[in-house]
Amino acid sequence: MTLSELTYKALAGEKIAMLTCYDSSFAKLMELAGVDILLVGDSLGMVMQGAENTLNVSMHHMTYHTKSVAAGAPNTLIMADMPLGSYEHDNEAAYKNALWLIKSGAHIVKFEGGGHRVETARYLVERGIPVSAHLGFTPQSVNQLGGYKIQGKTDESAARIMADAIAMSEAGASFVLLEMVPAALAKAITANISAPTIGIGAGVDCSGQVLVLQDLLGIYTGVAGKSTRDFKTPRFVHNFLKECSINGNASIQAAVEAYVAAVKNKSFPAIEHSY
Repeated sequence: MTLSELTYKALAGEKIAMLTCYDSSFAKLMELAGVDILLVGDSLGMVMQGAENTLNVSMHHMTYHTKSVAAGAPNTLIMADMPLGSYEHDNEAAYKNALWLIKSGAHIVKFEGGGHRVETARYLVERGIPVSAHLGFTPQSVNQLGGYKIQGKTDESAARIMADAIAMSEAGASFVLLEMVPAALAKAITANISAPTIGIGAGVDCSGQVLVLQDLLGIYTGVAGKSTRDFKTPRFVHNFLKECSINGNASIQAAVEAYVAAVKNKSFPAIEHSY
């Protein structure tokens, strides 16, 4: 499915199901399961490399994993994250790095933040690079934000996220991903911008949803080398593999299919997964 076809479906009311993916085997499985977008996320720093955050992920890491995913899912839309340091300070450098990801197999790139980065989005879009914005909690700013905290709880913070979402949409962003923001704010943003929204911890009223695959399967338990007892599963996560096991179908394929179905029929995320 092309980007324009998927965007049209989203605007027509069909929910978008997106999952992170980092290799060809899972990419092939997800394509068969009907996942709309595969996100090659810099979350690989945590779930694949065992780090505490995404800050040490490089362009070489991203292009390697993007090529792997593209090989396994030739008929699915692929979104790739631009890692920290690849886009923030120079629009020409951002373009070169985005083009590197596109040539590696991505169809659209995603980067974090609003404000002056709206001009980066505009610069890329004007040069033929599709862009997804990432607002709310932005993992690359985890140190600045003081940890993994909900964003948009105050009137000032909510107004800033709304303004950034509108600006990104007007700059030509194809999607706006909203992470860990109140469901009411995400609903208002979705109603006020032309770009479809993708939520993670942002309520059911976004145009679509995304989860980290390892969270969906219940196999991510925190930083490598640290006790699993210290890990607390985020509120927005649901273990679809466990759910399928209870129903007598304990397979990864069934879990991914259950996730896609739950997003499409709006049963996920439920109230308990939202802020």
